[in-house]
Parts: sequence; structure tokens; C-alpha cells
Amino acid sequence: MDPVIIVGAGPVGLTLALALTRHEVPVVVLEEGPAGRAEGADPAGAAGGADPDDGRLARTAVLRPDTARMLERLGCATGDGARWTGWRTVRRRAVVAQLTFREREGFGHVKPPGRFGDFEEEPGEPSPLHLPQYALVRGLRAALAREGGARIVGGSRLDTLEQDATGVTAHTRGANGATWRGSYLVGCDGARSVVRKLLGVRFPGRTAVERYAVAALRAELPWPGEAVLHRAPPHGGGEVTARPLPDGVWRLDWLLPPGRDLVTPDLLIARVRDSLYTWCGEVPPYELLDTGVHAVHHRLARRWRTGRAFLAGDAAHLLGALGTQGLDEGLRDADNLAWKLGLAWHQGASDALLDSYQAERRGAIGARLRAADRVLPPVRGAGGWRAVRRTVVPGAARGHDGLLGDGHLGRGPLGAPYVYTRTPLAPAAPPAGTVPVGTAVGAPVVDIPVTAPDGSDARLRDRLGGGLLVVLVAPGTGVWERRHWLGAGLMPRLAAAVCALPMPAELLVTEGYPGAAAHTVLLVRPDGHLVAALAGVRPAELYACADAVRGGAVGTPDVRETGAAGGGTEIAGMAGTAGSGMAEGHTERLDRAGGPHAGRVGQAGRAGLAGAPDGAASEATANR
Repeated sequence: MDPVIIVGAGPVGLTLALALTRHEVPVVVLEEGPAGRAEGADPAGAAGGADPDDGRLARTAVLRPDTARMLERLGCATGDGARWTGWRTVRRRAVVAQLTFREREGFGHVKPPGRFGDFEEEPGEPSPLHLPQYALVRGLRAALAREGGARIVGGSRLDTLEQDATGVTAHTRGANGATWRGSYLVGCDGARSVVRKLLGVRFPGRTAVERYAVAALRAELPWPGEAVLHRAPPHGGGEVTARPLPDGVWRLDWLLPPGRDLVTPDLLIARVRDSLYTWCGEVPPYELLDTGVHAVHHRLARRWRTGRAFLAGDAAHLLGALGTQGLDEGLRDADNLAWKLGLAWHQGASDALLDSYQAERRGAIGARLRAADRVLPPVRGAGGWRAVRRTVVPGAARGHDGLLGDGHLGRGPLGAPYVYTRTPLAPAAPPAGTVPVGTAVGAPVVDIPVTAPDGSDARLRDRLGGGLLVVLVAPGTGVWERRHWLGAGLMPRLAAAVCALPMPAELLVTEGYPGAAAHTVLLVRPDGHLVAALAGVRPAELYACADAVRGGAVGTPDVRETGAAGGGTEIAGMAGTAGSGMAEGHTERLDRAGGPHAGRVGQAGRAGLAGAPDGAASEATANR
């Protein structure tokens, strides 16, 4: 089958390519420039993209903890980034909010004594990851080179594309102009996307919602390792953020007043000195490393899928006001799309599966833009904070400070991971045996410790990115010997049910999950969102949920089937039949994160269960 063509070698395109190679899908990345364009984060004054190895420290990205974890799971090094020790929000001279971070997300462990389901959690919230964009691109390229299975072709500007029933043909011009044939094509080519224009997709929205002046400098500030949002500083300016990077480097962003006034070097130096004086009581020695100016635009593509062509990252959306991070959302696009294209490439896909990418991700970005639409007028309107204090109830100004912090920290309506409550990949009705747990259906699961049947321990999020995860809540497995619990209780029946699922799956066990009773079975999507929580082993319901996740049976005439018609599973170190229970031996393991066609169970082996019983985005930003 033909490879997947990705247009654009920025962070989103490279992440998607890396994730697809983990699904054993061949990839061709077409890039206009010789070194690749780093699209996705704020441009900080750069026009038309930049060399990913240019070393610019005014071009950085803040990634939410689970997004950073996803990059690490794919093998992308993040050591050039900084995990903050804390966050503080300051208004004039008063600290109005302060948080302490821990380095990683997730619970530490289940408490051995006490009530089942109690968890020991490290103090503080998990820290975001702040890293230079060139370092992210470099890490992704290195991981892609180690992985193999992907080819990056520079000097290839997309000229035309054509679709038919079995694939996409892309014509490029430039130093490596050629004709390329792919099974699918994804435009990750930035805000000025050629793919989007060739598909005739409108990109309505608002221009220059906010503007910022940016400086990267090396200095000693009073709060080493902490990020700061300073509102209404005493020496002028409406808002400034200071976010640490490694080696004593800080990125400072000043919100500029509306308009297109030129930001001169003298003006920028004056802002640097005023901020340092405000924070330190004097202007300490500092080294100015990089500067820039960037404008934040809010735009949302009307369509994210046109036949076999998709849009992702800046090609599909622009956002970034009030501290929200467009690159983080772009990487979530890649995570959402990769497993769906992997399943389509190996097994074929229904329109429901392919359409779900637009429904889920466009709905998520639309919710972000609607939230920004609601918050921007009172926070940035005429009169600013004085108007807010006059026109709202006491304490609301402090609430707006919290909203701004949420945007920067990935919390609340401006930044929290989206819950796919109206996804097409859900059963028509809650399956029988559904039980409530601490995570809503459609929300990202908690990163708990899990154990594979081969006895290896891991974190739940480290097992994502392959097939489905089926997690049995089984108290005591952490202290029992493997030979005692592997073939006991529910495990043999659950192993057989997992083997019969219509798409790749892996069976895991855990001591406990927040809000879950013993013997609860969790079904988790490859991107970490909860599909269902069931009481006990329910093969028919598990099958129905897995069938919904894959979008139903493949039947659309424009999608070519490959390989076995059914799914598969990874059950390490055990057989997948009820007759053999959980005995060691016959199995195939998925390579690394797991290719969807590895460990595949034949159609005959599933015969017994074969018959088992658009979040609309805001248009308030549209220019019509």
C-alpha cells in the first residue's frame, strides 16, 4: 500500500510522521525548504518560517504535561526544555496566585493500607514543559531517523494534488520536484497552507487578536525555576510573562497595546530594563540573546478532512490569545489522527473513523476559541482592569487572573484537555454494565501504574499509541506472584475477550483507579481517552465498544482494505484462548509502541463473537 504523505516538516508534521512509523506505516514528508520549516509555535517576528536549527530562543513552546509525555513516549528527547518548579500570578506588587509543580503527571502509587482506591499523589500540579522550538524539531528529527520508515524530502513545494478512490497523487516543484503517490495526505504546512488552498477550504477568523514583544535573555531573577505572569506592573505596561528555560535563560513576553505601532530596539530594551528593575529592585547584569514581535491570530478551517486529505496544526487552526498554546493543540491533532490513519492503512477504515478526526479536534479547538471570545472583551476591552472592577462583582478581577493563568498552564476552558463527549466513535447508547469512575467517558485517563501480563511494570500513558488498552482493576496483583493471578479469577475470560476484539488491543492490570471498584474493566483509546468502564468481564459489550472506536465495519468503497479483515491484540506471554487460560507461550508482541497488524487474531478465532450483541466550532471569529 502507498505511504502516507505529510506536507510540512515542522513539529506537527514530524510528530505525525513519528507516530505513524510507530504504527508501521511508511511516510513521506515533503518540505519546501532544505532544512524544514518550524511551524506551530508563535513566529516571534519571523516571516515565512525559520530554519529549525537556527537556535532562536525567542521561539519557544509550552507543552502540557500529557503532550510532553506523548513526545517522550515516541522517543523524542525533551532534555533541552525546562520543567518549572512553580507559577505565580502578580498584580501590581501583590501575589494573587501561586502554585507548586511536580515534575511529572500522574499518581505516585496506590497506598498499600487503607481503603481500596486511595492514591498517594505527589504534592502540586504536574509541570508544563517549556522548550525552544528548534530543540523540539531537532529532537523529532533525531527520533525519526532512529525509527526509520519515514523519508523527508526537502526542496519539494506542493503544486497540485489529485484524489481518486484508492489514494492521492501530489505533484511538487523545486529542487526535488516529482510526482508522489500516497494512500492519504496530511497538510501540516502552517498558517499559509498550500494544502488547504488546493483543497479549497476556507480559513475564517480574526487577525492580530493580540500582539507581543518578546525577548530571550540570561539573567538571575528572584524566583529561579518559577514562571510569572505580572499584571499591571508598577513601572508601566499592561502584562508581562517571564518563563524560564534551562541554563538561566528566560523568555519574556510583553502584551502590546492594540494597533500596529513599530516596536523599536530602544523600546524593547526599555521594557527589558523596566521589568528587571521592577522584579529585582535594580537592573541586574543580563545578556540579551534574542528578540522578536509576534501577533496572535484566531482562525479555524471550515473542513479538516476532504476525502483522503486532512489538515492539522496551523494549517487547520490558529489560536494563542490569553496564553493558550497553538503548538500544543497541533501535537494533539497529530496524536488523534495517527492511530486512525494507522488503522485505516492496515485494516481499512469506515468514513465514521476518518470523519471523527474533524469532529473531535475541530470541536476541541472551537471550544477554545469560544472560551477566548467570552474572556477577551472584559479582560482586554476599553478601560481594562478598571472597567472589570467597576462592572463585575467583587473578586471577579481575581477570577480573570485565574483565567489568564489557566491559559498558560493548560487548565480550565482555555487550556484543559478536551473531553470528547459527542464523538462519533462512541456506542449509540451506554453499554450494559457501565459503571462510573473518576474519569468521564471521553476524557483523558489518569496516568496510573499498570502491569502487563508478562510481569513488566509501566505507567498507563507509556502504553498508549498502539492499539486499545483494556485495563482490569485488580487489587492485590502488585503483591501476588504472577503465576498466582495470571490464570485466576477474571483473567482467562478477559484475555479471551480481548483476543476477540475487532482491532488491536493490549491487556493490562492495575491495583486501582480513582473512583473505580474492584474488577472494573476500563477500555482506553490509543490517544488516552476513556471509551467505557464496565463492571466485570462483558465480552459482548467490550466488542461493541471496540467496534464503535474503529468506526464500525469497513464498508466505504473509497477505502482500500489491506491485511486481515479483523483486528488483533497484544497479550504478552500468554495465549489468547479461553481454553488455555493465561498460560505462557503462544503470542506475538507489538514492536515498541505496537503496530496495528502485529499479533493479529484470524477471522476464525473471532467467529464466536462476530455477532455479539461535530462539536460545532464557534463561528464568532469568522469574517464573512
